[in-house]
Amino acid sequence: MAKILNLETTTTNCSVSIGINNEVTVLKEDKEGGYSHAEKLHVFIEEALADVNLQLSDLDAIAVSKGPGSYTGLRIGVSAAKGLCYSLGIPLISISTLEALAHQVTPENKEEVIVPMLDARRMEVYTAVYSSEKLLISPIEAKILEEHSFDNYFSDFHPVHFIGNGVKKFEEISSAKNAFFIDALPSAKEMVKLAEAKYKISDSEDVAYFEPYYLKDFVVNRKN
Repeated sequence: MAKILNLETTTTNCSVSIGINNEVTVLKEDKEGGYSHAEKLHVFIEEALADVNLQLSDLDAIAVSKGPGSYTGLRIGVSAAKGLCYSLGIPLISISTLEALAHQVTPENKEEVIVPMLDARRMEVYTAVYSSEKLLISPIEAKILEEHSFDNYFSDFHPVHFIGNGVKKFEEISSAKNAFFIDALPSAKEMVKLAEAKYKISDSEDVAYFEPYYLKDFVVNRKN
């Protein structure tokens, strides 16, 4: 019975869950506090463990949302996960942030597609396209949104689900029919089943060398 701690820090949502035997047993998150990860991540970890009467030493693995997303958020989450895995001698599992976000959508039929998108700068988003079965059908990219972006995925019969904190940008400029827009943030809740699946096949990362999936170089904006 695998016990896996899941950490999601790629957006303003500081989110921690514990999955036991492929089920969410506890979820701690703060979607409203801005980037509070440095202050709250380890507190949430301690509270989550206490809620299910576990110690760190009871964990079988730690999963972390690997990005893309906020540079600072990614650094905090990955650093915490790597430090815990190293000290405990347990596997580090990485989960695609966009894939986990896509799992918040449950399409009604197999022809529907899901487009998770996370806010980047200006009219840019981090995005990908997934099938109704959550298979990647268009690669992860940093995309500048235009009115006709994703037109090739629309039809008169099957909706396209856009989800994430970047959807408002596209909703404002898109004239596409059958588009559904869900303003949401990635959560450690959806990581549980993905982490369990990877744990069962020993799909883990090298703790020493693993780095977040930034997708783009970090840019520092300096004031003149």
